[in-house]
Amino acid sequence: MSEKQLEDVLPLAGRRVLVTRAVHQAGKLSDGLKALGAEPVEVPVMEIRPPDSYEPLDAAVRKLASFDWLVLTSVNTVQAMAARCSKLDVDVSGIKLLRVAAVGGATAEAARKADFRVTVVPDSYNSEGVVAALGNSIVAKRVLLARAKVARDVIPDALTDAGALMTVVDAYQTGLPDGARELLAEALKVGVDAATFTSSSSVRNLAEVAQEAGVAFPFAGVAGISIGPVTSATMREFGWEPAGEAVVSDLPSLIEAVVKAMQGTGIRE
Repeated sequence: MSEKQLEDVLPLAGRRVLVTRAVHQAGKLSDGLKALGAEPVEVPVMEIRPPDSYEPLDAAVRKLASFDWLVLTSVNTVQAMAARCSKLDVDVSGIKLLRVAAVGGATAEAARKADFRVTVVPDSYNSEGVVAALGNSIVAKRVLLARAKVARDVIPDALTDAGALMTVVDAYQTGLPDGARELLAEALKVGVDAATFTSSSSVRNLAEVAQEAGVAFPFAGVAGISIGPVTSATMREFGWEPAGEAVVSDLPSLIEAVVKAMQGTGIRE
């Protein structure tokens, strides 16, 4: 097989690509990169942890039937909500009047598997897309937003301005996993060609891990690939201009962006 044929079949052959997702979420991205010839280098910089207290979340779950809308912004949120519903014996499939908005196809798929009746999936897989998709349907409606402890206020602020009666609760929080500094140092010692970012938190957390490891951030000579415009904006805040950005904010599109960014660049020796 010629080099050109190899590139057509395995466009990421010989590339080492940093994957920063949490351990339990890295597999799909790593597998997709590996299928195209890349060597995924997993350095998880995020660990999903329970909120400081379950009381606000549990109070919302117990009165879930009183809400008109539930907004789910990530698979992590879905899993946290589903776990508390199970814990409190709340059958979401029986709440017929609750409408659910899910950010992105993966979130919607996870929500449906958890028996949430998803009615809205925005065209843009970000907070702004949710606001645009819901439009006037939330005026004077009770809206529950379950999210990570540290999250932007785009959704609650915009929906409140649009007339929604908002309740916001923390479903989980994130932290740095043990050993991230050592894993990053080892990965950079061997060398990587690209780094993938699936959220603003992954950018901030990797920057923190790099600082702890005494490594300059952004990484010299490493292409940073973003899952979407919000994540790209966070990269720029840290002085890292994205070499690529997913057209759609999902993993297949992120992988496509990696391939496009790597085209025409030399393979690291």
